Amino acid sequence: MRLRKWNIGHGLFLALSAVWFAPFIWMAATAFRPKREALSPSWTFNLTWDNFAAVWSAAPFAQYLVNTLLIVVGIFAVQMITATMAAFAFARVEFAGKNILFLLFLAQIMIPADVLIFPNYSILNEMSLLDTKLGIMIPYFASAFGIFLLRQMFKTLPPELDEAARVEGYSRWRILWKIYFPLARPAYIAFGLVSVSYHWNNFLWPLIVTNSVENRPLTVGLAIFAQSFETGAQWTEVSAATLIVVAPLLIAFVFFQRQFMNGFIHSGIK
Repeated sequence: MRLRKWNIGHGLFLALSAVWFAPFIWMAATAFRPKREALSPSWTFNLTWDNFAAVWSAAPFAQYLVNTLLIVVGIFAVQMITATMAAFAFARVEFAGKNILFLLFLAQIMIPADVLIFPNYSILNEMSLLDTKLGIMIPYFASAFGIFLLRQMFKTLPPELDEAARVEGYSRWRILWKIYFPLARPAYIAFGLVSVSYHWNNFLWPLIVTNSVENRPLTVGLAIFAQSFETGAQWTEVSAATLIVVAPLLIAFVFFQRQFMNGFIHSGIK
């Protein structure tokens, strides 16, 4: 009976996975098909790279890719510093109102980022940072999720490490970056994948803030390309452009999936 239940659950899981994965398979297959066979129900092995060449020359995807890399790397670099210091303070430093303040940080996780679009836009307008990469990044320099994840990871480390380090003359700052930072590597990898994937796919905020090719990320560039008159109905080019956008994330997840899972396991998140 237990084996039968497991088989039913496993089969249901595979069926749902297939339904979720079907659009990606269709998109990837269409990206390599010739234009005349784009919507053909029959499958042939007549594959081509021409769609990718056409997309790459029709829109500045190289510039979009560079912009996206600068944005996601810049955001994660600042988040890593701010989240590390805040998480260490919540995990190992005693101060008045620590638990209440931590609950306020956790409450930010439940607030959708889209709710803050108007105030963020007004502030950036006053700072003359609209249509800049820095303007896209600033609202995300602090991450409540990153603070929570790293705090949970830091609390799993034995306090005896702090005592031994203080005996050796380490300050709190040195303890943080010489001991806690290296030992929390799995959590940083997990948080890095979450942060990079979110900001790589972020669309609404960059769409509102940017107006120039020099600052648009891949998601906005893909939307403009897909809606243009010349390519709106050309499914092969649109599919090729979409694959260009999502491929780096898929490759990163394939290489770091084990570290990604270990990061949540070691931090105590089920």
